[in-house]
Order: sequence, then C-alpha cells, then structure tokens
Amino acid sequence: MASEPGLSLHVTIYIDPANLPNFFEYMKPVYEAVIAEPECRFFELYQSPEDPGTLSWVEDWTMTPQEFMEKQITKEYYKEYFAATEPMFLKPREVKILNRLGAPYFTAKV
Repeated sequence: MASEPGLSLHVTIYIDPANLPNFFEYMKPVYEAVIAEPECRFFELYQSPEDPGTLSWVEDWTMTPQEFMEKQITKEYYKEYFAATEPMFLKPREVKILNRLGAPYFTAKV
C-alpha cells in the first residue's frame, strides 16, 4: 500500500526518426509546463539506442490516478501537443499508470 498519494506515469511512443525534430518542437513546451506543475515530482525522457524513434518517459506525481485524469491530463497545454504529435505515431501510444509504493521501497540519489 502507498505511504503517500502518488502515481508514476510510464509512456512509450513510436515515431519515424525523421519526425524527431518536429516531435521535440511540440514536446518541449509541454515538458516545461508539466515540470512547472507543483504536483510533478520528476519527469525523465528516454530514447531507445536500437530504435531512435522509440521514446519513453516517466512522470512521477503527488496525486491519485483519478486526480491525474480529472485535473492534469485535461490541461489546455496538452491539446496542441496531442493534435500535432499523435499523427506521427507509427503505432498506438503505450501508457501505464502505477501507484507509488513509497517507503521502504523508494530511493532517490542526486
């Protein structure tokens, strides 16, 4: 059971590597808006070394999944991003929302 409310959002997308510059043009302002949200604990983006068009990211939030779906994902700044980037997808986006277990199973080193 979680020691504090929170979730981890794991997303993977698949796009043609030729579209990466265009994708990042839309991703950057949304990334900046998301990390400015007080409930966002971290956001980290990853790229497959074998397939550069496969991008994954992890977002950690101090809200419940219900709060995330009602209060966060409905923010205005996602609309242009979704409209511009979803046509780039080679296959559907993969999304997992996981509950944080917290202590004693949490470590962060900086």
